[in-house]
Amino acid sequence: LVQLAETGGGSEQTGGSLRLSCVASGYTGRRNCMGWYRQAPGKERERVAVIYTGNGNSEYSAAVKGRFTISQDNTGNTIYLQMNSLKPEDSGAYSCGAEPETFCANGYCCWIKNFSVWGQGTQVTVSP
Repeated sequence: LVQLAETGGGSEQTGGSLRLSCVASGYTGRRNCMGWYRQAPGKERERVAVIYTGNGNSEYSAAVKGRFTISQDNTGNTIYLQMNSLKPEDSGAYSCGAEPETFCANGYCCWIKNFSVWGQGTQVTVSP
């Protein structure tokens, strides 16, 4: 049983920064797609960033590219989302997802992958 737990959400002003963390437990393999989605009220769930923990390759949505950075720890069981230059439109519920035991040579492979495991989410609010 794979479980994910997100932390790091909160409130920030426009232009500020937040760092989200997602800790995975119960993995049986080390090649995993992991990533972050977000959903604002009244909007569809949006894919933000993904990373393949087997090699660290990543992919981003156009909305956050250049401002957000996804990364992993040494074990590959924890991923982070460093969010800089925050905008009000970045507000939403951020969820960590994973597709365990996946072979991907690049970040795009994880971008198109449907994740089967999700955390509970953490709220991010960016004020104007």
